[in-house]
Amino acid sequence: MSEQIKSQGVADYFGCNVFNDTVMKERLPKNVYKSLKRTRELGTELDREIADIVANAMKDWAIEKGATHYTHWFQPMTNITAEKHDSFISPTSDGKVIMEFSGKELIKGEPDASSFPSGGLRSTFEARGYTAWDPTSCAFVKDNTLYIPTAFCSYSGEVLDKKTPLLRSMEVLSEQALRILRLFGNTTATRVVTTVGPEQEYFLVDKKLYEKRKDLIFSGRTLFGAKPPKGQEMEDHYFGSLKQRVADYMKELDEELWKLGVCAKTKHNEVAPAQHELAPIFSTSNIAADHNQLTMEMMKKIALKHGLVCLLHEKPFAGVNGSGKHNNWSMSTNDGQNLLDPGDSPMENVQFLTFLCAVIKGVHEYSDLLRLSVASAGNDHRLGANEAPPAIISIFLGDELTQVVESLESGEMIKSNEKKEFVINVKAIPNFPKDNTDRNRTSPFAFTGNKFEFRMLGSSDSISCANFILNTIIAEELCQFADRLEKADDFTAELNKIFRETIKEHKQIIFNGNNYSSEWVVEAAKRGLPNYTSTVDVLPQYIVEKNVKLFEKFKIFTEAEIHSRYEILLDNYSKTINIEALTMIEMARKEILPAVLEYTKFICDTMASKKAAGVATTVEEKLANKLSALTVSLEDAICVLESKVIEVKNISDALEMAKFYRNEVFAAMQSLRGVADELETMVSEKFWPFPTYSELLFNV
Repeated sequence: MSEQIKSQGVADYFGCNVFNDTVMKERLPKNVYKSLKRTRELGTELDREIADIVANAMKDWAIEKGATHYTHWFQPMTNITAEKHDSFISPTSDGKVIMEFSGKELIKGEPDASSFPSGGLRSTFEARGYTAWDPTSCAFVKDNTLYIPTAFCSYSGEVLDKKTPLLRSMEVLSEQALRILRLFGNTTATRVVTTVGPEQEYFLVDKKLYEKRKDLIFSGRTLFGAKPPKGQEMEDHYFGSLKQRVADYMKELDEELWKLGVCAKTKHNEVAPAQHELAPIFSTSNIAADHNQLTMEMMKKIALKHGLVCLLHEKPFAGVNGSGKHNNWSMSTNDGQNLLDPGDSPMENVQFLTFLCAVIKGVHEYSDLLRLSVASAGNDHRLGANEAPPAIISIFLGDELTQVVESLESGEMIKSNEKKEFVINVKAIPNFPKDNTDRNRTSPFAFTGNKFEFRMLGSSDSISCANFILNTIIAEELCQFADRLEKADDFTAELNKIFRETIKEHKQIIFNGNNYSSEWVVEAAKRGLPNYTSTVDVLPQYIVEKNVKLFEKFKIFTEAEIHSRYEILLDNYSKTINIEALTMIEMARKEILPAVLEYTKFICDTMASKKAAGVATTVEEKLANKLSALTVSLEDAICVLESKVIEVKNISDALEMAKFYRNEVFAAMQSLRGVADELETMVSEKFWPFPTYSELLFNV
C-alpha cells in the first residue's frame, strides 16, 4: 500500500478506487446524478443524454487515479472475465494528444466476439460483438485502467455472457415479488433485489513448488500424488492460527479488495491443510457477481507477490477436502424488508410464508436446473464425496420452520417457539439469544435464519449462473401465486389453499437429517428426488421442454441461446478432461517413467555391487522385482490412456463425446494414477521428479 493509504483508516480509503455514489454526487451535475441514481437503484431506463457528461467525469476522476486507459470489463462463458484496453489519448493537429472519453465509448464497446464460446450461435468468421455499459455496477480503477462493467452480446443480439441473464433475472424476480407485496398492502416498495454473500474457499501453495508441477500449471489440480502421512484427520487446521506468510497475504488481499469496494469481512483457515476462506458482506446479486470475479482475480495476483500461488480448482488434492463457494441468497425490498426474515412469529408472518413456499416449490420443481447450475468437471470431484453436499437437491429448514410448514398443510395452528437463551453456566459469561435453528453443513440448500445458503457451487464458478437460475425459478413460482391471488374472491382462503397445496405436493424436498448418509440416498430415491451424480448426467436437463419454456417465458434466453449454453458446457467438460489426460500422459512418460527406471537402475546397481562383495541382496531383489512389475503396469496404463484419447476423436456428437470422456478416458486416468501413486511410495525422494503432497500441503 502507498504511504498515504497506510496513514488512513479503513473507513477512509474503502472504495477509494471506485466511481461510487459519493464520487458521482461530487462530480456530476445534480440532475445527471439523480438520473443515474434512479437507474442504479430502481433499474429504470438510462437517459442516454447524460452519457457524455458521465463519461467525462469518469475520465477525469480515473486520470487523477493514474489511469491512462479504459476497458469494457465483461464475463464471457469462460468462468473468468475479459477486457480490451484502449487509451484515452486522441491526437491533435499540432502532433500532440489530448485525453478524451465520450459517452458513445462509455455505452458501447466492440470486442472481437469470434474467439469466445458461443455454442454454435456464431460462425468464426462473424466477429463483431458488443459490450454495453451496466450502470447498475460501479466502474473502478485498477492497474492504471478504468474498468467499466458491461454486458456482452453478438452483433445479432445473442447473449454471450453471464451478466446479461443475471440482470434479466433480477428484473423479472423484482416484478413478480412486487405483485405479491402489493397484495399484502405494501405500496412503498418499488423494487425487490436479490442479495448474495458468496463465501470463497481456496488453497495456497508455494510458487517454487507449483512451478515444478505440470498438472497444477495446466489443469489446476494434482493429477498424481500419494497420500501424505498426515492430512486433515487431526482437525487442527480449521480455524487455527494463521501462519505469518498466510496472514501477510490475507492482510494485503483485504486492503486491495477494500480499495475496490469489495466488503471482504471474514477470513480463516479451512478444514484441509493449506486451505483458507474469505467471506464478504452481502450485496445485490449483480454487484456480488462482479465482486466475486474481482476477488478471485486479486487472490491469484496478490499470492504471486508473496511467493505463493492461489488454487481455485474444486479438488486440487485427492484425499483432502476440496474447495467450494457458499452462495448465501436472500430477497430484500428497497424500503428495508428482508423477505426471508421470519420474524419472531413465523407462523403469523404470512408474507414470509408466501415467499418461503415459493422457494420450496421452486427448488423442488426445478432441482435439475439448480444442479446443473453448479455442474463442471472440477465440481464432480466434490459433490457427494462427504466433504460437500450430495448431488441430490434438498432443503434444510430446521425444526421450528418444519413444524410451521407441516401446520400449513394440516391447517392446525401451532404456537411460535419462545426465544430461548443460550446459557454457558459460567457467571462471568453473559447469556445470549439462541437461534431458532441449528446449521446443517451437509445440506445443499439450507435456511440459515433469514437467507438460504446454496452450498453446491464450485470454487472456480462464476456465481452468475447459479443466481440467474435461482432468481428465475423463484420468479416463476411468485408469478403463479400472484396469478391466483389477484383473481381470488377470498384472498385469505386462496392463500391458505396455496400453502396447503404447496406443502402437500413439495414437502419431499425438505430434509433436515444427514445428507452424507447412505440411507438418505435410498430415502431420496423413494421420494422421487433426482440424483445426477455427474455433469454429463445433468446437462441434458438444460434443454428439456419445461426448462426451455421457463427461460423463454421471462425472456432470459431464447431457445437457441439455451442450446448454445448446453453445447458450451458439454464442450468445456470434454476439453477439461482432455487437457488433464494429455498432461498425465506427458508427466508419466517424460517424468515419472524415467525417474522410476533411474531408481530401479540404482537399486540393481546396488544389488550387483553387494553380490560382488558377497553380501545378501534380498531387499534389493524384492524391491527391484516390485518396481519392475509396476513399471510394466505404468507403461500399460499410459498406453491405454493414449489409446482412449485417440479413440474419442472419432466421436462427433457432443453428449456422446462427454460420456466417453467420463466413462472411458477418466477411468483410464484413474488407473494410471493408481499405479503412479503406488510407485511414489516406493521411489526415493531424491529420484521422484516433482514435489509431493507433503511438500505442497505443509510448506507454506
